[in-house]
Amino acid sequence: MKHNKLVRDKIPEIIQNSGKIPHTHILSDELYLAELDKKLNEECAEYQADNSLEELADMLEVMYAIVEARGYTVEELENVRLEKRRMRGGFKDKIFLEYVEE
Repeated sequence: MKHNKLVRDKIPEIIQNSGKIPHTHILSDELYLAELDKKLNEECAEYQADNSLEELADMLEVMYAIVEARGYTVEELENVRLEKRRMRGGFKDKIFLEYVEE
């Protein structure tokens, strides 16, 4: 069965333990980032299909991998998130902007 996608680090071992033979290769940094972007879209679609906490966790795992692959830290990401919340707010008030009159 063909998959042709980025998988978690332990997936080849899990496949081997099930008696099958995984065929893999290591991506270049450029292809890794491209595949992470695809993976984030995949995980987002899976979350939108079932709204599960598990799919949210998968999205977060991919986001953390993207952060690190781009040379940032999770702490930097969190600091940017908090600063944006401080400056522009969060989403707790459930505000839906209909239009802006000029």
